[in-house]
Amino acid sequence: MAHPAQRRWYPLVYTLAALVLLPLSVLVLSWQSIDLQIWSHLLDTQMTRLLGNTLTLVLGVGVGVTLLGVSLAWLTSLCEFPGRRWLDWALMLPFAIPAYVLAFVFVGLLDFSGPVQTLLREWFGPMRLPRVRSTGGVITVLVLVFYPYVYLLARNAFLAQGKGLMEAARALGQTPLQAFWRVALPMARPAIGAGVALALMETLADFGAVSVFNFDTFTTAIYKTWYGFFSLSSAAQLASLLLLVVMVLLYGERRARGAVRGSNERPRGEALYHLRGIKAFAASGWCLLVFACAFVIPMLQLLAWCWQRGRFDLDERYVDLVLHTLYLGSMAALITVSAALVLAFARRQAPTRGIRAGVSLANIGYALPGSVLAVSIMLAFSYLDRELVIPVSSWFGGAGRPLLLGSLSALLLAYLVRFIAVAFGPLENSLGRIRPSLPEASRSLGVGGPRLFFKVYLPLLVPGALSAALLVFVDVLKEMPATLLMRPFGWDTLAVRVFEMTSEGEWARASLPALSLVLVGLLPVIGLIRRSARHPGQHR
Repeated sequence: MAHPAQRRWYPLVYTLAALVLLPLSVLVLSWQSIDLQIWSHLLDTQMTRLLGNTLTLVLGVGVGVTLLGVSLAWLTSLCEFPGRRWLDWALMLPFAIPAYVLAFVFVGLLDFSGPVQTLLREWFGPMRLPRVRSTGGVITVLVLVFYPYVYLLARNAFLAQGKGLMEAARALGQTPLQAFWRVALPMARPAIGAGVALALMETLADFGAVSVFNFDTFTTAIYKTWYGFFSLSSAAQLASLLLLVVMVLLYGERRARGAVRGSNERPRGEALYHLRGIKAFAASGWCLLVFACAFVIPMLQLLAWCWQRGRFDLDERYVDLVLHTLYLGSMAALITVSAALVLAFARRQAPTRGIRAGVSLANIGYALPGSVLAVSIMLAFSYLDRELVIPVSSWFGGAGRPLLLGSLSALLLAYLVRFIAVAFGPLENSLGRIRPSLPEASRSLGVGGPRLFFKVYLPLLVPGALSAALLVFVDVLKEMPATLLMRPFGWDTLAVRVFEMTSEGEWARASLPALSLVLVGLLPVIGLIRRSARHPGQHR
């Protein structure tokens, strides 16, 4: 039985959980009526291709991020070679580049009319490289963008294994490669599985990169069904199919994280194997190749395009784009961090089974792709406008127009549902560091209620709250599907500008907003690198 002081948290927690469950319930209810004509067209002309493309993408990206992330993590955490110390953190920098930015950079560079093929034709005569707008091209781009998920978790897992086990394997006559396969890899498998699941969830949610490559998946089909067939219910039904796949991956990721066991050994601070000669050269070359393809070359190309053409777009419209982007990011960060703070306090002050369940439900929103959220929230707001807002407005003599559909409140709700889990993690960690003796001592001195929060909790929570706000702010800036589908008229952002320019093949004009997003995205990555350097053996 919950204590009366604990019961006051239930309405707040369950309200936030209900907001997150709203999209799920709307998607389920969308199947009450089916447009047979649209679904017949989808089944006859697109569904086989959508399923095949999605399966190919998941398999290709899954294999790619595993090979890239695990190999890089093993080299930087267990081996010593030239450049290891700076490559160890530099390989996390691709976190800052949105998938759709890397996609249009690769297409602009490697397309038939791009600088690479043009230069090769000038040097070697008529020739043609394999098409970049292909299945292999989109898989390569997504692997380069999402491998850091696997790299970071696998690296932390390898570092946490300590020296004893690997030295014991070496004493038993195992070569470094044999020790990796038989000792290090099996122990790190849960962390690797969690990283792969996160990468695949991001792959399924991606809209911008696959649009650049004209590669049809469920996210592009949702967009085309909404704007092409003007059928919000059919788009919601497609979104529910995508959500089923995402939920399966989320379950796998939770199971993998639950299987992670901490090591009793002290984390290693130094490498175990000192590579020499050709092995050291190969290790440095492999890490440098990945870093160059995933970060250095894209950044140099963005800078070159920005200097050639992008800088001329620095006008009043660009200022409006920046202001809209900053406003949405700031508002979403404020609302989301406030809601996450309620969840964190509820879990600490009332750790009952009901509260824990409500908090868990409120945090599953990060698994919902932006396109799924957009469709479900717009469907719900359309129903509320039709059944409630318009009749009430007409009854009071108003214009009887929809107020919720296409409003900023709908977009901010999507951000809240999607990113509340991002803010919850840093806040929960910060709250967990506050010893219970501090508030107890304050209460004994007569400080309680709101004064306790403002005088004791808030000063100690500021670093965690700022980290949470920064993470949400950057994620909102980079979010494309929800913003593109739900933004009010005239509320274009930097991400929307990138989509518009890349849709027209204007790579150089897309460079300025893309570069702005990357530079802002570097801020939380730098914080992640600094934290990883301080705590090399801890998981995210």
